[in-house]
Amino acid sequence: MTYTILAIGKLSQTTPEAVLIGDYVRRLRGRLDIREFAEKRGLPPGRQKESESALLSAAIPDDAKVIVLDERGTALSSRELAAKIRAWRDQGAARVCFCIGGADGHADALKKRADLILSFGRLTMPHMLARVVLAEQIYRLQTILDNHPYHRD
Repeated sequence: MTYTILAIGKLSQTTPEAVLIGDYVRRLRGRLDIREFAEKRGLPPGRQKESESALLSAAIPDDAKVIVLDERGTALSSRELAAKIRAWRDQGAARVCFCIGGADGHADALKKRADLILSFGRLTMPHMLARVVLAEQIYRLQTILDNHPYHRD
């Protein structure tokens, strides 16, 4: 399975978050690609959300299963997320694309395109930190799928 993170906002490569994400990218050895898009600053909030969601939507490969991160989404355990990915893989999917929106979230059109709307819980966190959590969870779910002992219940 190949994973892609599409994210609004550019992460400086010298930040602690970038170092942590880089560690998980290396561990996954080519299975995780991250594409960043500049924020659409200066637009009214509704237009900004629409514009940013359009950027993300245009970058989603046609054959990808789409997971949109949203605070109002479904909270899953790591094993539940791995089971969802396993089911998609067993049905022939080879790619999963995760979308992290800007400060105002995602437009309805992108949410409707999603195969899953995922929440990391009710906590609010900076989007750059959410990327670290997502990179770790992608690594974790892949180790679950590979029967590697990284994940412990």
